[in-house]
Amino acid sequence: MLKFGALGAARITPEALIDPCRETGAASVVAVAARDRARAEAFAKTHGIAKVYESYEDVIADPEIDAIYNPLPISAHCEWTIKALAAGKPVLCEKSFASNTAEAQLMHEKAEATGLVLMDAFHYRYHPVFARAIEIYQSGVLGDNIDIDAVFQVAITDENDIRMRYDTAGGVTMDIGCYPLSWVRHLTGMEPTAVEAEAVVGSPDVDVALRSRLVFDNGVTATTSGDMQAGVETKALLRVTGDTGEMIVTNPIAPQYGHNIRVTVNGMSTDETLDRRATYSYQLDAFIAAVREGASIATDSADAVKQMALIDRCYEAAGLPLRGMP
Repeated sequence: MLKFGALGAARITPEALIDPCRETGAASVVAVAARDRARAEAFAKTHGIAKVYESYEDVIADPEIDAIYNPLPISAHCEWTIKALAAGKPVLCEKSFASNTAEAQLMHEKAEATGLVLMDAFHYRYHPVFARAIEIYQSGVLGDNIDIDAVFQVAITDENDIRMRYDTAGGVTMDIGCYPLSWVRHLTGMEPTAVEAEAVVGSPDVDVALRSRLVFDNGVTATTSGDMQAGVETKALLRVTGDTGEMIVTNPIAPQYGHNIRVTVNGMSTDETLDRRATYSYQLDAFIAAVREGASIATDSADAVKQMALIDRCYEAAGLPLRGMP
């Protein structure tokens, strides 16, 4: 059994790691530390975690821990991921991977130097629904002149949320908006050659909505949209349109809560649903296989550098500073 140490008592940890550990039976979370020890103790009691440490360093140093889960604020990803790798621990790092491309590159170089697994936690990428979307896209059934529209929006009403703060590398593109960018990158298997973007700014330098227009060398175009403005309707949708057909993937982000793939070719539509097993369980499977067997992963640290480079390009195109800049 792979034993994880968790850095922080993040809200995402139960769904993203603790529940999948229990579902698979192949891993467990055995230790946690948080800036507030009382919060860590309460978190450990609720979720059956045996050890509570005073500091993140103590979690990383525990010789019984095999891997580290890093769901800290994005501004802390680089520092603590590198420290974990330096201590010989592979890392599952929440997205966005780093504050900017330069940090991501440092993390990637450390992973390469240590030979350890470093996964960017884009859980959707490991689910059969997205694998099927790629298969349909690559089949050519949609024809040529491909245009992609990728949308993820969820209202955030708490103005004090860390996602609303520049100092914690906040912004919609760092949080939910990174998903549509990732969907497009992984569906096409390419990086865009041209990027345009426009943003709605909330608190200083923090995007609460950002829309991008991407152009690829092969003529594919894509629009992505992330929106966390108060009152916005929750929506996760990937639409791919070609000159002979269209594919609409409803809820590619978390298909375990319901999803659909509709393909329309020459006016005839078919609907398809697949596995309702959690994306996070598939992600855990992939992480364990990488650590234990050396299996390749789709969202490794090299891919994370490319993802952060696209995010940085979007911020630059929208006239906003990169995250993590003084």
